[in-house]
Amino acid sequence: MNLSISTAEGIAEARTFLLEKGRSCYRELPWRGDVSPWAVLVSEIMLQQTQVPRVSAVYPRWIERFPLPSALAGLPVPEVLAAWSGLGYNRRALSLHRTAKILARDYDDAVPASEEALRNLPGIGVYTARAVLAFAFNIPSVFLETNIRTVFIRHFCGSEEQVGDRELEKIGEALLDQENPRDWYTALMDYGAWLKVHESNFGKKASMYRPQSPFRGSERELRGAILKRLLETSPLTLTELSYRVAADLQRVSLCAEKLEKEGFVHIARGDFVSDAGGTSVSLADSP
Repeated sequence: MNLSISTAEGIAEARTFLLEKGRSCYRELPWRGDVSPWAVLVSEIMLQQTQVPRVSAVYPRWIERFPLPSALAGLPVPEVLAAWSGLGYNRRALSLHRTAKILARDYDDAVPASEEALRNLPGIGVYTARAVLAFAFNIPSVFLETNIRTVFIRHFCGSEEQVGDRELEKIGEALLDQENPRDWYTALMDYGAWLKVHESNFGKKASMYRPQSPFRGSERELRGAILKRLLETSPLTLTELSYRVAADLQRVSLCAEKLEKEGFVHIARGDFVSDAGGTSVSLADSP
């Protein structure tokens, strides 16, 4: 069904249609129903670049263990990474850890209801800030993500290819439910997820679409393997670490250096007793 935003009647018809479709596709997810700003923020950061089933498996125990930013803020990095295990893209864990420290110290464990303040927190961009405003505070603003793009392209863009975000944002601006953006965006996301399974991933026609690169053999895979081994035993010499992750020593060394710059690990050069003159790698105590 093609929809239109060219008239007030068309906008009203489109909004009603999409709300009804979304509500009929409603997904029971662990973070639904808890609109506390911290819980919303945690779920949104976990959902960045990670599929819903993986987040669903980790989120309940995470939010139970860290119901407030201060509960996370005081942990050393190794414990944060261990709690994050299973989600990948570990930079997000460090960003969330840093954010928790800021919220505990500067906001008395509260999450600010301001896009500017949210975007000043580590790892939070336009989408995440506006999603938190909508889902935690029911504050209306326009944002896009893969499921929303799928819905808009399916019903408003016909046979167009390489649909730009500015065009999609105009659709979002016209349709946005100013009174209840929380329910509106929930409906759009659930309907978009349904379309991908039952019709097609129309989001591939978006100019922003980028297919995910293969995981096997990637630097992402190696980074995860290094951190996993260091969570098991730390420190390790580079030689031992290379053996345990089954990767070339030079490649492991370069990856470890990147991880050190990002705050994940500490490299001690030439002072590890079990490998005289060698280099050891350990998990950092704090970012």
